[in-house]
Amino acid sequence: MPELPEVETIKNELAPHIIGHTISGVTLFWEGIVKKPSLEEFCSRIMGQKITGIGRRGKYLIFSLSGGETLIIHLKMTGSLLLKPPDRFIRAIIHLDDGSEIYLRDPRKFGVMWLVEDKNTITGKLGPEPLRAGFTPKVLARRLSKRTAPIKALLFDQKFIAGIGNMYADEALFRAGIHPLRSGKSLSPKEIERLHHAIQQVLEAAINNKGASVDTYFRPDGQKGTAHFEFKVAHGRGKDCPRCGTPIERIAVRNRGSYFCPKCQSAEAR
Repeated sequence: MPELPEVETIKNELAPHIIGHTISGVTLFWEGIVKKPSLEEFCSRIMGQKITGIGRRGKYLIFSLSGGETLIIHLKMTGSLLLKPPDRFIRAIIHLDDGSEIYLRDPRKFGVMWLVEDKNTITGKLGPEPLRAGFTPKVLARRLSKRTAPIKALLFDQKFIAGIGNMYADEALFRAGIHPLRSGKSLSPKEIERLHHAIQQVLEAAINNKGASVDTYFRPDGQKGTAHFEFKVAHGRGKDCPRCGTPIERIAVRNRGSYFCPKCQSAEAR
């Protein structure tokens, strides 16, 4: 699933190709991709609007349009936005005035689009952005203080922190030396400091490596990201911990496969 580093990469690499261009039309091959408004309204209202900016909120791509509306795209589990036509799985094409096109490729048809006047109707419930200055260890400690849920579940809860998904939660917990089943409120101040630092390090490194192509993620030019080559535990069942050599284990946390080192990530506070 595209998580914060993948969506940030898509935003950064799409921007120079689309900002300042006008949407001349939309072709939909799967009507279920449009969630709001109706298909007819979506296609008519977006036509002729200039893309004035592109941003990211959590895992959402935010396209600012000249008419004051906002196009929001969530790629869900298997979506990609491409500048060249893929071999298959095209669900939508956004046509631009210079003849270029944005292709939404999505093998599993989970991706969605909204055209809204107020972006907060879609993104308003998201938690803090983990790479912004306002996300401090104190903020993390306050949000964890009364939470009894497993820390792994909290990290991929988008209302708790925006943008972190399954694989980067695994990587951050490994770097911080915290067991994924520890409750949020059980973390000590020192562990919270380590976790805060680990979250930012893991995400920033993944952005520098253009995201992780462990499954269906592609960058807009069709190339793959390389962040997964630096994973220590994520998707690592059957491998050994790079730090201590103990076999990496996999457990389910809220129905998500979670990978960790049972030695380096003790169930006890450290």
